[in-house]
Amino acid sequence: MADERANRVEKTDEEWRAGLTPEQYRILRQKGTERAFTGKYWNHHAQGVYACAACGNPLFDSQAKFDSGTGWPSFATPVSEASVRAREDASLYMARTEVLCRGCDSHLGHVFDDGPEPTGLRYCMNSAALDFRPR
Repeated sequence: MADERANRVEKTDEEWRAGLTPEQYRILRQKGTERAFTGKYWNHHAQGVYACAACGNPLFDSQAKFDSGTGWPSFATPVSEASVRAREDASLYMARTEVLCRGCDSHLGHVFDDGPEPTGLRYCMNSAALDFRPR
């Protein structure tokens, strides 16, 4: 794999704040979550790629999107393993796996093991963390 640092986007907190909406900043940089059924992509069905709203890194293809019934955009798999990374999240008194953008370390959402076959995974993302690019 190529050196991950070559494609990294690093900014100061002030730069992130200036380039994102208040909602995006709260979610992407402060690890917030939007309310279920309120994000613009939870019921979105167009064909294309969902990229990181902070840095533009391609994250999920619409072909991997499915209706999980949770009210958040859900995907069975990322575009590639180089798109996202996971880390343990023990906030809110529960054990979860946080999903971060590999391009800028922005918080995207969480991954759970209750998704469809063949992966069995559900990448549950915040709409505000995504930027849709139609085909």
